[in-house]
Amino acid sequence: MSKTALIIVDLQNDYFKGGKWELEGTEAATIKATSLLKRFREKGLPVVHIRHEFPTDDAPFFAPNSEGAKVYPPVQEVAGEPVVVKHQINSFRETGLKEVLDGLQVDSVLICGAMSHMCIDAVTRAANDFGYKCSVAHDACATLALEFDGVHVPAKQVHAAFMAALGFAYANVVSTEKLLAEI
Repeated sequence: MSKTALIIVDLQNDYFKGGKWELEGTEAATIKATSLLKRFREKGLPVVHIRHEFPTDDAPFFAPNSEGAKVYPPVQEVAGEPVVVKHQINSFRETGLKEVLDGLQVDSVLICGAMSHMCIDAVTRAANDFGYKCSVAHDACATLALEFDGVHVPAKQVHAAFMAALGFAYANVVSTEKLLAEI
């Protein structure tokens, strides 16, 4: 029997309007993430929160002890839900995330949060490499536009490219609505 943990990655104040690194679609993604969080709590399923904090005060965003580094209120943890603080893109790197998941005796993870092209991509690939069955709620993730070699890539295409890559071999990439129907 499969046991799944919800992993909410980096839905922190700096990624929202007025923050230091505003993403596109963060509010919409948070509404979806909140519905997943509510369902997991109702069912008594494990939830793990990931909070990124840069190690120095001169960070471009998520500076230590700043308002921007705090988890966005609708998805804040409650007593008993583990919070893993990370300083790297990959939520497993130099953290206790694997030990937390193993302690919860999960074999599957459902991932949502930000940024699609960075931390969501990294944690999903690493979780898969560790042997966890992975799902990503694509509409509960947010990112931003990028530029490469003079080519502007809109956020929607950045997100789609990374979800397509994850869906190819790393995770079941589906809508929140479909995931809620299965939980």
